Amino acid sequence: AMGKKKPEEMAKQRQIFRDGAARQGIAQAKADEVFDLMEKFAGYGFNKSHAAAYSLLAYHTAWIKVHCTAEFYAANMSVEQGDTDKLRVLIADARLFGVRFEPPDVNRGVHRFEPVADDCVRYGLGAVKGTGQGAIEAIVEAREAGGPFRSLFDFCARVDRQRVNKRAVEALVKAGAFDALHADRATLLASVTMAFDWADTQAAHALQGGLFDFDDEDTHGASTQEPPLAAAEPWGVRERLMLEKSALGFFLSGHLFDAYAPEVRRFCRRTLAELSDSREPQLLAGMAGELRMVNGARGRVAIFRLDDGSESIEAVVPDELLDGQRELLREDELVVLQCKVQPDRFAGGLRLNVTQLWDLAGARARFGRYLAVAVNGGQPPVAELVRQSPPRRVDSEQGELVRGLPVRLRLRRAGAAADIDLGDASRFWPSDEALQRWQSAAHRGQAEVVYDDGAR
Repeated sequence: AMGKKKPEEMAKQRQIFRDGAARQGIAQAKADEVFDLMEKFAGYGFNKSHAAAYSLLAYHTAWIKVHCTAEFYAANMSVEQGDTDKLRVLIADARLFGVRFEPPDVNRGVHRFEPVADDCVRYGLGAVKGTGQGAIEAIVEAREAGGPFRSLFDFCARVDRQRVNKRAVEALVKAGAFDALHADRATLLASVTMAFDWADTQAAHALQGGLFDFDDEDTHGASTQEPPLAAAEPWGVRERLMLEKSALGFFLSGHLFDAYAPEVRRFCRRTLAELSDSREPQLLAGMAGELRMVNGARGRVAIFRLDDGSESIEAVVPDELLDGQRELLREDELVVLQCKVQPDRFAGGLRLNVTQLWDLAGARARFGRYLAVAVNGGQPPVAELVRQSPPRRVDSEQGELVRGLPVRLRLRRAGAAADIDLGDASRFWPSDEALQRWQSAAHRGQAEVVYDDGAR
């Protein structure tokens, strides 16, 4: 009855149990109390031998995790290398145990994850999306036969290009597996097609040399000269990490919040790792992830994880706040929250109940004092810049409000300095694009948002 979890059968067994207990002189209340305990246990109960086997396995696993930590994580991650979600959980858990990770590297890595020190695991090349075991084996074979790769061109010339295609090399570049050879991933990615073409040309020349065997060293040396890498605009932090995520499934070499931290920490000083249960509203910022919509007893809510690189905490946005600001919650986008921090009674730790939220432009308009624009002999086209990014008008309990950032022109001369406040007429919506336009018009690109000095 317990195993099949049939309520009607359990009800019959309860009466049988009562009758048997009565024959032993046990009161019905006590019999029901004992039966209730057995019924509760039946939710996840099994026989003693089964429990003993689980216990022994758990003990062995715990011992290995403590005494062979790097080996434990390398083995588990090798088993799960095709499952991004499980890898993310394992990496987060490993870091709690002080384990660090060597990034993917074509000159060091193999298909599996490898323990290289008591507290270090080398990332498995097989976990890079778009590669495959055959491609990684071909890379390792070429490296073992001819030594470490010296450049992208040397790599493409030496690997079996029937097994290692352009898509696999591009994925390895995005994952950072060529960083030790050339740190600029944008340049490398732009050069992959050129490197494959050059490698094909070298193979054709080698066949011709074997056929005619002239052994002209000068001509042969000139033909094997590697061309320069293609010119490409360097990636910013966000672009580099987003492409890294496309190859690995998550960020390994950094955190998206790093791109915003220098500005955000000027008005939002507290990190998520510093939080404690508090009745006072808190101003927090981080990247939104794992967003889902849930229909609860009090209406629809949005639940997501806020992550600033120091910690990741679940946040809940109520229905009334979602109506006008749902578009601000997007995967891997910065969000600034005003919220209450409360204990999470279900999962443990803390939980954020959001009362207000902004994107970065909205936070600049809310917490910035003004935009300081350097001028020196010329005046930026203020009216045109404001017209391109007009302030926003919102309805509130106080009536219609104008949301935007005012401008001050900052004039500096030898022996004199002045700030010219352009007033409310200069308010504009401070999006990234608008700030870039102001910087283009400013003296030496000097245009920045000024915030209050007080910590929050």
